[in-house]
Amino acid sequence: MRQMKKITAVLLAGALAAGLAACGGSPEDSGKNGTVSGSGGAHLNFSCYSYSNSMDPITNVNSSWCFVRYGVGECLFRFDENVNVENALCDSYETEDYTTWVLHIREGVKFSNGNPVTPTVVKESLERLYQAEADKTGNSTPSQYVTFASIEADDQAGTVTLVCSSQTVGLPGILAYPWYGIVDTGVIDSEVIGTGPYRVADVQENSSIELVKNEYYWDGEVPYDSITIYLTEDSSTKAMALKSGDVDLVENITTPSDLAELEADPQYYVSKTAGVRLGNSYFNFHGVLGNDALRQAILCAIDDETMCNVTVGGMYTPGCSVLPSSLPYGSEQLTDAYSYDPERAVQILDEAGITDTDGDGYRELDGQNIHLNYLAYSSRNLDEFAQAVAISLEAVGIGCTVTVQDYDTALANQSAGDFDLITSNAIVVPTGDPTGFLGNFYSGNSDTYGYYVNEEYDALYEQLLGSTDEEERLGLIIEMQQILIDDAATLVHGYYNSTFASRADVVAGAEITPMDYYWITTDIRPAE
Repeated sequence: MRQMKKITAVLLAGALAAGLAACGGSPEDSGKNGTVSGSGGAHLNFSCYSYSNSMDPITNVNSSWCFVRYGVGECLFRFDENVNVENALCDSYETEDYTTWVLHIREGVKFSNGNPVTPTVVKESLERLYQAEADKTGNSTPSQYVTFASIEADDQAGTVTLVCSSQTVGLPGILAYPWYGIVDTGVIDSEVIGTGPYRVADVQENSSIELVKNEYYWDGEVPYDSITIYLTEDSSTKAMALKSGDVDLVENITTPSDLAELEADPQYYVSKTAGVRLGNSYFNFHGVLGNDALRQAILCAIDDETMCNVTVGGMYTPGCSVLPSSLPYGSEQLTDAYSYDPERAVQILDEAGITDTDGDGYRELDGQNIHLNYLAYSSRNLDEFAQAVAISLEAVGIGCTVTVQDYDTALANQSAGDFDLITSNAIVVPTGDPTGFLGNFYSGNSDTYGYYVNEEYDALYEQLLGSTDEEERLGLIIEMQQILIDDAATLVHGYYNSTFASRADVVAGAEITPMDYYWITTDIRPAE
């Protein structure tokens, strides 16, 4: 098996090299020493997983992230490396009641096509996002974080006035989330144009993206004249391309042996950030997993310690709550109601009458064999988690088929409720605190995440939304985490650490930040 994996990786690396040659010359022509041969312009070759074929913020959550991650678009605000909110396209704001916010739009900013960023365009961009949610023409759900009673633009004053439907304490952090990336609404029907340091020159779907310098960029020098993004599904292929010099920078090497080799070699620089990402699987409460005993048994059947430390080679830290233990949200006060105990899993199922009555090896619920439809995508070891979970469930008589899909397809199936379990890896402080992420389990938002409903949880979440007292908020967050644990509301795997790896003699400034909405930034530049 090891030899087969090696052969497969070599073939994939060869395919990547062929792609490099097809997209603008040979590898030697497109990235050695950070330049494009014959042009004299600085060029970067970057390899990453294909998270979405779209960069339109309305398409889905990952398309909005690609819009920002690739340096194509920006939001009104952004996060620094310490998860503090900074001004971006908005350069100042004021509010007296946390309901009405007056945002001043930075003067002189242009989209990458030269069109000006005006308050009216900002208004139209935000309205388009919410209209797409209402019309179901996109899968992004901005109302999960905030809704507006009104949005008004005053181009003469240079302001946008947002009136929230309810008191919203952390609006700048919310507006830093990629869903709220500002697009040029005047051309959006034909192309997605943002204000980032780079603009899209060409897209080869599922293969590559060509970026060029935004000549109108407002926030300092843009270090590269062009960038090629190679969309690469296999982690080892990314590592091999980096080592061969075919690419200069890669995100998230998830094969432990590859990552360890790069970290040990001074030719490469590996940037790693403490995990604020949760690896979990959502349950669909509208199917068989609406049965409490079945979910409880699943949690007891899964050995998260082994999965995190062995199956995925320490890429994750195990835990029982939706919020990582590295964050100050009371993990030490929580009780794991369904820790690993396969004998207890069997007992729970038997006592609930979920048994194998016909001797075919599979337990039945309501007279039907349980056979779970488990959707996964291959990013950040999630497919490995899903396969390990399926094996564990089969051992206690629960049938489970894992289907690995590309992310856009998996998200569409998730939004349609066409799954029993689906993997996820998400930042749990998406707006600077966990309120937005905890909203995934609020009944007003949870349709996209498996239809979980708990009235007590809903009441606490609504109280959290309106609270401005830090001590009260912490208490609410701890209580909500425990409810999710007690309800077996989701299958928590562990907490992921993100990485960048780069060629040290070619690339400088390639640091991964906790809020990994930002990959291609002006901080990443040719090494001197």
